[in-house]
Amino acid sequence: MEATVETATSEVNSPNREYTLERTRNIGIAAHIDAGKTTTTERILFYTGLCHKIGEVHDGNTVTDWMEQERERGITITSAATTCFWKQAEDGTTKLWPEVAHRVNIIDTPGHVDFTAEVERSMRVLDGAVAVFCGVAGVQPQSETVWRQATKYNVPRIAFVNKMDRTGADFKNVVAEMRERLGAPAFPVGIPIGAEEDLRGVIDVVNQKALIYDASDDFGSKILIEEIPEDLKAEAEAALAELVEAVGDRDDHVMTLLLDEKPVDEVTLKQAIRRLTIAGEFVPVLGGSAFKNKGVQPLVDAVVDYLPSPLDVNVQTGASPDGEGEETEFPADDNGNFCSLAFKLWTDPFAGKLVFFRVYSGQISKGQMIYNPRTRKKERVNRIMMIQADKQENVETVYAGDIAALVGIRNITTGDTLCTPDIDVCLEPPTFPEPVISMAIEPNTKADQEKMSAGLQALAEEDPTFNCYTDQETGQTLIAGMGELHLEIIRDRLFREFKVEAESGAPQIAYRETITKSSEGRGLFKKQSGGRGQYGDATIKIEPNERGGGIEIENKIVGGVIPREYIPAVEKGIRETIQGGVLAGYELIDIKVQIVDGSYHEVDSSEIAFKMSGILAMKEAVNKAKAVLLEPVMKVEATTPGEYQGDIIGDMNRRRGVVEGIDSKNSGTVITAQIPLATMFGYATDIRSLSSGRASYSMEPDSFEQVPQSIADEILDKDSK
Repeated sequence: MEATVETATSEVNSPNREYTLERTRNIGIAAHIDAGKTTTTERILFYTGLCHKIGEVHDGNTVTDWMEQERERGITITSAATTCFWKQAEDGTTKLWPEVAHRVNIIDTPGHVDFTAEVERSMRVLDGAVAVFCGVAGVQPQSETVWRQATKYNVPRIAFVNKMDRTGADFKNVVAEMRERLGAPAFPVGIPIGAEEDLRGVIDVVNQKALIYDASDDFGSKILIEEIPEDLKAEAEAALAELVEAVGDRDDHVMTLLLDEKPVDEVTLKQAIRRLTIAGEFVPVLGGSAFKNKGVQPLVDAVVDYLPSPLDVNVQTGASPDGEGEETEFPADDNGNFCSLAFKLWTDPFAGKLVFFRVYSGQISKGQMIYNPRTRKKERVNRIMMIQADKQENVETVYAGDIAALVGIRNITTGDTLCTPDIDVCLEPPTFPEPVISMAIEPNTKADQEKMSAGLQALAEEDPTFNCYTDQETGQTLIAGMGELHLEIIRDRLFREFKVEAESGAPQIAYRETITKSSEGRGLFKKQSGGRGQYGDATIKIEPNERGGGIEIENKIVGGVIPREYIPAVEKGIRETIQGGVLAGYELIDIKVQIVDGSYHEVDSSEIAFKMSGILAMKEAVNKAKAVLLEPVMKVEATTPGEYQGDIIGDMNRRRGVVEGIDSKNSGTVITAQIPLATMFGYATDIRSLSSGRASYSMEPDSFEQVPQSIADEILDKDSK
């Protein structure tokens, strides 16, 4: 049966583009560390014909893990973009896009929490995502994190339950965990046939066919389309009935057919699943094993059938940089105004600075002018590249829906909008978490000092979760990031890419300060030294904000007791004090501030005087408000054989951890706990020692909590010295 799908009108597609917007997919592969993202991506590239040899993570020869550090460690550190092309095979099953080739832009993202910024910025520019889950471990901590990131940016998803060849793999259990822990409306459309060493194919639930992999073909390229074996028919029919019911509950057209007792054919069902998936109301699930080359082709079919094209997702909107006026819409249209978002910066050793950008509307060609509304500057586009991981291909023009890179654009940061010069709007940038750990780094020679400064500046431009700054008291250069591994990679890149010889100190915790009660403070800055003096007087009230609520500053001045032109100066003084802290020099968080009273002098008042009054008022108010020290707390999940459970829980308690849950899974006993980051240094070695190398763990930042008074006293005493 040939399917028909609504196609976009030719009006939105340039006649020069090879693949139309409706035949373009921008997807990301995201999951917990070691769930098989890179292996899955590698198989997709092999089956789509982009590469003719299957790379393996353990061999260090995959396409998307191209950095030296990635290949040495067997992990993904930076998100890599690549493009492939997929034409669904004529295999006797119904396709929504028969005999039509699609272009699929893929971003393979890191799974380690230290590199969560790579996932965050990728999710911001993707139209859809493939969430990969381990068939044994199921929903893991970072699985939840990337799921939340996708939800935050309204990214439609399909799920791939990988590693079904592993001992203890359980497809049904993973689907149940997705529903329970993620609240996902997850329903199988591709059920693995067999498991562990007996994995041999996939049941196509919609078409009620068995896709059996030819045992004589080690590469998994030969698939036999057969009737479902008798012993699996009941399971397949039950899965189809559940699928149709779930779709009917959410889709009016299918519900009408069910109520009228009319059949729901394959095309109708697939179109409904596509509509629901794009709306975020449905998550199709498939199973297989990327490493064993089984289940990947049906996954790519599902990407094409169910995930959106640029025409299907919400229209991007932009606002004026100063926040005034109405929002402007940028629908996916090659003939519209050019508008794009720069989501990543990268320094290539040969090409120089690359700016990765996603085109939302219009087209841009080499030689044209590009405009950055944040800086109000124009630049000429000298070179445009399409990216294949670490390889680049020069192109003349890129169109709506494309992900590409510009070379040589200056004064740009992650999240900048790039558009035509006659538009002055900014798209919403991605948001990033604050660094939680820092260490001192010292160059060995003066020549290294200059190279280190240049290197740190380049790395900070690339990575929004990496900061470098100078400690004003000690003069040391400090680098701050998301974890020990993050800083270790930064240090390694300084050595390899920028040839910097440097020593680093022990990691330090990025503490914060906050208040526990309301108070009031007055800042009177009065100085007379002959001639015109300085006079500023401001009174503020402060109170605790809810945890995670941030800083709120409100002007409550009435009657002009402080002239309007001096209010920004008072706010500047307040914010300066917030940045520098009061207790021990750590940033203040979660405070509400109101400027309530003050006075001024017609001659002596000035902006600097009122800024000083804001500083004095804030310090007095915080000192009265019983300020406390906060520390970053991590959500830790340790997986261990049952016999080591007691030792690991005891060790967590010694680290001031609070155990929140103990769960038995096929992979072992899973212990979930909240543990202060300050006590987690060296934990990888300790947990291996406690379990004879059989336990593993993962952790991610969770919250800031008050430091116990005895420990806070030690920290404050050390800082005072």
